[in-house]
Amino acid sequence: MPSSPDRNHSAWPEEAAVFPCAGRQLVGILHPGDSASEVGVLIVTGGPQYRIGSHRQFLLLARDFAAAGVPTFRFDHRGSGDSEGPFLGFEHIGEDIAAAITAFLERSPGLKRVVLWGICDAASAMLFYAQQDSRVAGLLLVNPWVRSEEGEARAMVKHYYGRRLFDPTFWRKLLSGEVEIAASLRGFGTSLANWLRAKVQSRAQPASAAELPLPTRMAQGLAAFDGPVGLIISGRDLTAHEFLDAAKDPLWRRLLSEARVERHDLPTADHTFSRRVWREAVSDWTLSWLKRVQPRAFGDSEKP
Repeated sequence: MPSSPDRNHSAWPEEAAVFPCAGRQLVGILHPGDSASEVGVLIVTGGPQYRIGSHRQFLLLARDFAAAGVPTFRFDHRGSGDSEGPFLGFEHIGEDIAAAITAFLERSPGLKRVVLWGICDAASAMLFYAQQDSRVAGLLLVNPWVRSEEGEARAMVKHYYGRRLFDPTFWRKLLSGEVEIAASLRGFGTSLANWLRAKVQSRAQPASAAELPLPTRMAQGLAAFDGPVGLIISGRDLTAHEFLDAAKDPLWRRLLSEARVERHDLPTADHTFSRRVWREAVSDWTLSWLKRVQPRAFGDSEKP
């Protein structure tokens, strides 16, 4: 998908970078932006994506940010794209994020601290990492991944099957015979049974902190991080609905109500913002959020 004709990216250079991480070589791309800027954005990739992103969204976002003067760095963690090594899972890419921040700062002399930007399980990985590194000034969380068997089943029952009951298209297909009633009922029954079974299992006491549910561990990470947080939620995304359901927990509710957290909803957008209008809305809101939080996020840039 080509970039928007009214967004000029041609004047901004892009520089390839190869840098070490735990004995492996990682690959990244630097979008320098304004050399006088003290704030930069590190795009963290997750899931099966790599540094370009679905629909080239990471590439196009980075170019938008750089064109607005914000230095940006996107990279492949171990096991993705052109980087070496095995993929260790999103809960174990902290070393990769740390190495990318170092590479970013080394190549951007004016930069002091960075905001981490990530979608899906990259957002989850950022919550595990951010409180460990004083170079991280803020987080931009996009449709965070909180997947659990209970959460997935609940979201299917509530947001997929529930929404279909009120969808005129579904009823037209049902009445015309395009929808197999037995198969739909089996699917609903399976999701409901999975939800109830997982709900019972989730009541078991975890043996250690590492066995706590993923949403709980993510909330603990957010509680331990004291910087500003932006949250972008897609309206037509099961992952986002799972997160919002998990965020009804009292700890999550308290954290998301804090003044340092700003939320932006895109009601019609899908998970990866596959239409240009959605991606550009994400880009514009990110840039406006950065402008609002920069004074407090980077005012203490000399913090040890």
